[in-house]
Amino acid sequence: MSSLYFLIAILVAVIAYSVFTYFNQKRIMKKLTEEEFRAGYRKAQLIDIREPNEFDGGHILGARNLPLSQMRQRYKELRTDQPIYLYCQNETRSGRAAQLLHKKGYTDINCLKGGFKQWSGRIKKK
Repeated sequence: MSSLYFLIAILVAVIAYSVFTYFNQKRIMKKLTEEEFRAGYRKAQLIDIREPNEFDGGHILGARNLPLSQMRQRYKELRTDQPIYLYCQNETRSGRAAQLLHKKGYTDINCLKGGFKQWSGRIKKK
């Protein structure tokens, strides 16, 4: 019986953490539709946080590749005085990147709603 309580406690903790993370990401990062994203990304730092092989397979024209896996070491490459426009394949990694950047003092963080999968604009492939 005590193992059942333990499993329930673990499940509640996981759900609570997920809910906290969701609302925290929503607070620190603006999710933009493709139209809103297009309207502002040329005046911002456009960052593709997918891995290099995904980036080489196709990315938004003008984007820089700064993979989430390297973000902790390379975040200083980003300017704090300009907006940051992030995108990944489907928003999941963008949320984690936004949390990390927010902890490091970045405030104007935006994300493409639906990620690269939803992008219908011009792309560049290597």
